[in-house]
Amino acid sequence: MFEELSARLGPRIEGTDTWMRKALTPELKLAITLRHLVTGDSYRSLMYGFRVAHNAISLIVRQVYRAITDEYAQEVISTPTTPEEWLQIADQFGASWQFYHTLGALDGKHMAIKCLRNGGSEYFNYKGYHSIVLMALWMQSTSSFG
Repeated sequence: MFEELSARLGPRIEGTDTWMRKALTPELKLAITLRHLVTGDSYRSLMYGFRVAHNAISLIVRQVYRAITDEYAQEVISTPTTPEEWLQIADQFGASWQFYHTLGALDGKHMAIKCLRNGGSEYFNYKGYHSIVLMALWMQSTSSFG
């Protein structure tokens, strides 16, 4: 999967070498971003693991996020435009998951974080720890139908 992501995102995230420095490789940028997404490590923590400055990592992560969105938008984030396409999605959801008359699924997860400095109870949840909530929406794509 890393190779596929690298092949598809590489042209969007590759930099240009200058006489002052060589550009970071697209594979390194992708690895940094994936590690950040998977572990939630801070930019400072990633800085030591990848030997890239934390301020550069903040730019890299945003660049890769943008590249992922641009590359996969038409494939993954398409919206039906006709009533027939919406009905087709509902039928597929019913056939796959036995949730009839359904167009998508929404779920949330508490992602544990360290208490922010001067954060107080702002991010303290009912489960007894500090977190932010990650929400995900899953919709069946009309492009998967023949």
